[in-house]
Amino acid sequence: MTARSDLLSLPRQARAALVLFIKDIGQGLLVVSHNTLALVGFAVVAVGLVFASQADLRQQLEGQVLGWLNARHEARVEASGDVLALMAEPEAISRATAVDPKELTRQQALVANYLARRYRVAPEPVSRLVKEAWEVGQRARVDPTLILSIMAIESGFNPFAQSAVGAQGLMQVMTRVHDDKYEAFGGNLAAFDPITNLRVGVQVLKECIQRAGSLEEGLRRYVGATNLPDDTGYAARVLAEQDLLKAVVQGRNVSPSAPRPIREPASAPAPGGEQVAMTAVMR
Repeated sequence: MTARSDLLSLPRQARAALVLFIKDIGQGLLVVSHNTLALVGFAVVAVGLVFASQADLRQQLEGQVLGWLNARHEARVEASGDVLALMAEPEAISRATAVDPKELTRQQALVANYLARRYRVAPEPVSRLVKEAWEVGQRARVDPTLILSIMAIESGFNPFAQSAVGAQGLMQVMTRVHDDKYEAFGGNLAAFDPITNLRVGVQVLKECIQRAGSLEEGLRRYVGATNLPDDTGYAARVLAEQDLLKAVVQGRNVSPSAPRPIREPASAPAPGGEQVAMTAVMR
């Protein structure tokens, strides 16, 4: 009977032993996992402390990771053929010399629209120049229509224009002579920034008029014809263009297809005369 009871109890004992074995294994795994997690957490904290105390090391690693991510992104974009995505620059619009003509006053808008049609240029950049001419002209006490007329005759509103003697930009200022004036704008290359060229040109124009004592003689000085027999009609062309702009400002109907004054080169000066004339004008 005892032997039979022992035989019957064997399965129960086996199950109990198996359950105990499984519990032991589970507890062991739990302890190991806790220790492992603690070790991992300790390692993370240690690495964090190291990086927190080593700014250079952190920045170097961040730079490497960012470079790797960027390289991966560029490779994917390049493979897709989307070139603009690699050169996207949302802030580029801040470099554009342009404004909405709707932001101008009525008189300014009339002038901008007229110049855009007359010289076949976009109204937005011309609007920016018209607005600047009004603001700078008010400060310098120079009629803005005179400023715009000089730009029209000198460059036809081409900000990259350059003459044979080195006059550059919208108002054809002698950059090499007026490098001191461009220092306030970062250097001579600012001559090709339309707004900077306009501002420097107005200062030069104002000085020419003050030294010459009259508008006509100031224009002769501006064009470099001080020591020449005549200015080949330069002052007359500028003033004729200004008369048209003044009529536009007054609201009169002026055709943009009227004959456009074209600047002609000044007569050849006597030996050494050109340098004297240009220096006298542009100093």
